[in-house]
Amino acid sequence: MSRLLRVGLIAATVATALAGCSDSGVELQQWMQETKQQTKVSIPKLSEPKKFIPFLYDSKASIDPYNPKKLLVALARAQGNSSSMLKPDMERRREPLESYPLDTLKMVGTLEKPGLVFALLQADKVVFQAKVGNYVGQNFGMITKITDTAVELKEIVQDASGDWVERQAKLELQESKK
Repeated sequence: MSRLLRVGLIAATVATALAGCSDSGVELQQWMQETKQQTKVSIPKLSEPKKFIPFLYDSKASIDPYNPKKLLVALARAQGNSSSMLKPDMERRREPLESYPLDTLKMVGTLEKPGLVFALLQADKVVFQAKVGNYVGQNFGMITKITDTAVELKEIVQDASGDWVERQAKLELQESKK
């Protein structure tokens, strides 16, 4: 709180107290005049503002960060520097179950033929047959094992550095609720 404000508050408090005690406000007026004359107002000096130096941006000499060619060059360089030899086969024909995310697929049973086991996978109320070696899900997931209770997958996904890595996934048998 500034000194002037404090003095004003004190003066107002004293004035209120004295107004109730005296019949005439002459003494109060006199005291107020003396207090105003004795009070000195001091305003601190402001510091100098910082010097502003304008920056000249020369956009003609720099590369456009939103140029698609620049992005393609960076991606090609990143793929060339990749230490991993693992990558999905982008040229192969896509299978029907690859259009569904893995979390929307349900294993609803198995079907066995002589020498071959099929997993029954449901997507959008349609049941598909899948065998070992089929692809499932949107992360290049290949079925590696089918049991009576689960389908095991090996997915190929990109990590944060852009390298392809394998990850294991599993679809477990969903019991029907009837």
